[in-house]
Amino acid sequence: MKKILTLGIAFFVVAFGKTSLATDIGFKEFDLPNGLHVIVHEDHSVPIVAVSVMYHVGSKNEQADRTGFAHFFEHLMFEGTKYIERFQYDKLVESAGGTLNANTSWDRTYYYEILPSNQLELGLWLESERMLHARVDSIGIATQKGVVIEEKKQSVDNRPYGSIMEETLKRAYINHPYRWTTIGNADHIRAAKDEEFKKFYESFYVPNNAVLVLAGDISFVDAKKMAEKYFTDIPVKKEEIYRPAMTEEIKHTEVRDTIYDNIQLPAVLQAYHIPAMGSKDFYAVEMLSQLLATGKSSRLYKSLVDEQQLAIQVAAIPFPFEDPGLAIIFALPNMGLDCAKIEAAMQKEIEKAQTELVPEMEFQKLKNQVENQIVTENSTIASRANILAENYTYFKDANRINTDLSKYLAVTPEDLKRVANDYFRKDNRVVLYDLPKSSKK
Repeated sequence: MKKILTLGIAFFVVAFGKTSLATDIGFKEFDLPNGLHVIVHEDHSVPIVAVSVMYHVGSKNEQADRTGFAHFFEHLMFEGTKYIERFQYDKLVESAGGTLNANTSWDRTYYYEILPSNQLELGLWLESERMLHARVDSIGIATQKGVVIEEKKQSVDNRPYGSIMEETLKRAYINHPYRWTTIGNADHIRAAKDEEFKKFYESFYVPNNAVLVLAGDISFVDAKKMAEKYFTDIPVKKEEIYRPAMTEEIKHTEVRDTIYDNIQLPAVLQAYHIPAMGSKDFYAVEMLSQLLATGKSSRLYKSLVDEQQLAIQVAAIPFPFEDPGLAIIFALPNMGLDCAKIEAAMQKEIEKAQTELVPEMEFQKLKNQVENQIVTENSTIASRANILAENYTYFKDANRINTDLSKYLAVTPEDLKRVANDYFRKDNRVVLYDLPKSSKK
C-alpha cells in the first residue's frame, strides 16, 4: 500500500524539484543519545523539505505464523497518535500544503512528508509523535485489519498474476522469511490479538532502529536543533532488536511447478538466487538483468517480442534484498503459444550471455542507461532522502549515494559473463508456469 495525497506541492516537486548533480551530494550526520541517526542534506534550489524516517523492520522480521505485520503498521501508523486525533494525520499535512507517503519492503518500512520548507517543524513533530505515541489500540487495529485484508483480495487474490510472487517465494526459500510476501497472510492478521500488534510496535518502532533524514531548503543548524527538540526524549530500546538469523543453502536443484490463476494469457517466470544488494556481484547481476529485459532495446524484448513474436511482454527484475535475493525473468507468451517454447527462447538468450562477451557498443549503451538511471534517481529531493536512508539502514554508509555509480561503471563484460554462469544456472532457479484455470484438467 502506498498512501498518496496528490496536492499542488506534489506537482511542484515533480516539475521543479530536480537539481543538477554535477558534484557529490553533500550531507551531514549525527547521532542522538537514544541511538537515532540523523542525516541532513541541504538543497536550497526549491523551497521544500523532505522529512523522512526509515525503520529497519520489514516482513523478514515477522514470525512465520504472524506474517503481514510490517505492512499492517504501514497502514496503522496513519491512524493518529496520543496527541493527534484519529484520521487527522493526513489533514495536518494537507492543510500545510504537503504530501505524504509510506511503503514497506521485506527489509524496511519508510515514512515521509514533503512539505514547504517553513513547515519543517511540523514534519518533525508528526514523525516524533508516530515514533513515541502512535495509536495502537483496538479501534485502529480492527479498522486496519479490514483494510489490509481487503487490499490483499484486490492486489493479490483477485488480480491477474497477483499470486505469482507469493508462489515463487515459497518455492525459492525454505528457511529464510523472504519466503512470504510483505502483504502477508490474511488469516494471520485476523487471528492476531491487540497485544501482539502492540509488542511489534514497541519492538521495532524505536529510535535505535531508525534513521531520520531531513533534505531540502533547510540549514543544518536549524535542522539539528529541531531534531534534538523532538526526538531526544524518546526512550531507547535496551533489549536486542530481533534480526532473523536464518540462511538459505546454495541451491543445486531446479524447482519447477505449474500454478493456475484467473488469467487469459499464461506466464513464464524464472527466479534465480543472487547475492545480497550492495555486494560486488549484485551490481553485475543488476546490469545483466537490464541487458536482458529492460526496455524495448533489450535482448529478450528484441528476440521474443520483435523478431520471433513469441511474447507480448518481457521483464527482468533483480530484487534488492538485504540478504541474498532473487532475479526474476518474466514473459507473457502470445495467445496460443506453448510456455515451453517461450522458456526455450528465454534460455537461449541466457546461454548467449553465458558464452559470449557483450559487444563493446552494446556494453557502452548499457553503461549509459545505468548512469542515466542513477542520475535521474538522485535528481529530486524526495528520492535523495530515500536513498540516503536506505544506504544508512542497510550499510551504515549514507555516502554510497555518491559511490554507487562508480561500482556499476566498474562492471566489465567479463563480469557479466561470469555472473550469468554463476547465478543464472538451471539448478539455481525456480521455474513457474502460470496458466489459466480454464486449462486445468
